[in-house]
Amino acid sequence: MFNSKVFLAEFIGTFALVFIGAGAGVAGAGLVGVALAHGFTLAVFAYAYGHISGTHVNPAVTFGLALNGTIKWGEAVFYWIAQFIGAIFAAFLLNQFTGDISGGATVGSLTTSAPMLAIAVEAILTFFLVNTILHTAVAGKGGSMAGWAIGTTLAFAILAGGPLTGASLNPARTFGPAIFTEPGFANVNTYIIYFFGPLIGATLAVTVYNFFNGTSDFKPKVKTIPVKAAKKPAARKTTKK
Repeated sequence: MFNSKVFLAEFIGTFALVFIGAGAGVAGAGLVGVALAHGFTLAVFAYAYGHISGTHVNPAVTFGLALNGTIKWGEAVFYWIAQFIGAIFAAFLLNQFTGDISGGATVGSLTTSAPMLAIAVEAILTFFLVNTILHTAVAGKGGSMAGWAIGTTLAFAILAGGPLTGASLNPARTFGPAIFTEPGFANVNTYIIYFFGPLIGATLAVTVYNFFNGTSDFKPKVKTIPVKAAKKPAARKTTKK
């Protein structure tokens, strides 16, 4: 189940997403700058490591693809470990370099004032992201533009949801910086909003994807190859003596 190449690709990809995305927030790049930082990073690594691990770099994406049967649950565990370690290490280095990474935390106006609405926002935005991944990358409909479609989806999701929740769409993206900010790590909303919201969104995306593809459950389609019936051996001719 463990694949060192997949593990390293997910670690580096998630590290880059958090280091660059959260770093843009720390640097005061503004909403547009933060959205583009995340979107461009995801798009680039989709092309760089997509052939190795699929470039999930997001526990919610991995959850959705395991639910859909694209990867096995045993494999998903190692994806999650790599993603969370990558996010934590990126946040740790940012904190060492800047001393304060609160600007890179995924928080918004609904985080504390309306947690249930925040969950809904995170679920909707994650639905868009996983929906794009399933239809472009997994189904192979996006072709060479799949990476840019996925990165663009993340960018516009942040543009729309950034002021409301910080538009995480990614439990690892939230958890890493939360360890080094107050009261992020100790705030129960960190887990309720930014863990359950994306997982709900991923589940909805898989449900819709399966509906479009004519399946009613979460099991992948298995193609069967028809076996032709064996021909009866020709009767042996006998000659009369």
